[in-house]
Amino acid sequence: MTASSTGEHYLPSASLPAADLGGAHPDTPASAFGVRGALDVDGVPFHRLSVVVPMYNEIENAVPLIDEVQAALATYPFPWELLAVDDGSRDGTGQKLEDHGATVGPHIRVIRLWRNFRQTAAMQAGIDAARGDVIVTMDGDLQNDPRDIPKLVARLLQGDLDFVAGWRKDRRDGFWLRKFPSKIANTLIRKSTGLQFNDLGCSLKAFRGSVLREVRLYGEMHRFIPAWLATVTSPQRMDEVPVNHRARMAGTSKYGLSRTFRVITDLLSMHFFLNYGTRPGHFFGGIGLFTGGAGGLILAWLAVLKFVGGQAIGGRPLLILGFFMVIAGLQLLLTGVLAELLIRIYYDGRHAQPYHHGNGTKPSDDAAWHSVR
Repeated sequence: MTASSTGEHYLPSASLPAADLGGAHPDTPASAFGVRGALDVDGVPFHRLSVVVPMYNEIENAVPLIDEVQAALATYPFPWELLAVDDGSRDGTGQKLEDHGATVGPHIRVIRLWRNFRQTAAMQAGIDAARGDVIVTMDGDLQNDPRDIPKLVARLLQGDLDFVAGWRKDRRDGFWLRKFPSKIANTLIRKSTGLQFNDLGCSLKAFRGSVLREVRLYGEMHRFIPAWLATVTSPQRMDEVPVNHRARMAGTSKYGLSRTFRVITDLLSMHFFLNYGTRPGHFFGGIGLFTGGAGGLILAWLAVLKFVGGQAIGGRPLLILGFFMVIAGLQLLLTGVLAELLIRIYYDGRHAQPYHHGNGTKPSDDAAWHSVR
């Protein structure tokens, strides 16, 4: 498949003739950034890689992060870029990233958000700015090992997958504040989504960019990316790979037991959106019909007692219950109608961004890549 006229770049199809791939022979190298494709390396097709790292108050890790990613990918055979997203840090993380990144090269790009929008929004900001065919996300605390990036990308592209998650089999964290909350969250996510991943909390993940850009992340939704991806691709096109995990050497963790409760709240939201996101009227309407119908039956029964049996019903609590159930049913039905109207406006209009930043425009499509070719 060749590059589209819209500027989106796709991986070259293996069925195309070598001459059409713009560099399928050792003596005919591809153009600088492989718009028309390039040589495979160890069975991995040509691609451009974007590494997205959200960071918040990680000034001690700012310089080591850039240096470790640079060292891990210095000889990477394909063009790559690093997008470090400063999530409104107050300790100088953003400035440190900009200063050190400028000394390394233009492929180190820093996005500074105006305030702390939290990890999911910061990750979405990096994804929006990424230009790669493959996007890798990782934490900025250096517990993820950048040397695992090529392994995840190779599994993604060699297996023709859309998503590969890192699995911290030997996790170097405290039990009560990190492992225990993650165990609860992973269990809840597996039960509610049916996706059997061992470690959805690991931020080291590799995505096919064209698929990842089909979803939007809000709240704590970065933990549910596989579930969201399942709405646009098949779970059979997802996999996980064991990765190295290291103990935190500098800075302090920004997360603890409180994130478990946020995950539960987002889990309920995710369940609603995955099942009723495009048909909210069915959700509210179903509850409304049940509630209003039950209230109507109660009032009908009381009417029989009143007009046929001659009983006094004015002081019966059942009358009040039936009345308010009918009113609640009507309100729920109306809510369903309004939700249907809103969802149509949402899909017809432009999507709002969950973050704001003050950076200028991103580089041109062929500029500011690190490449050894």
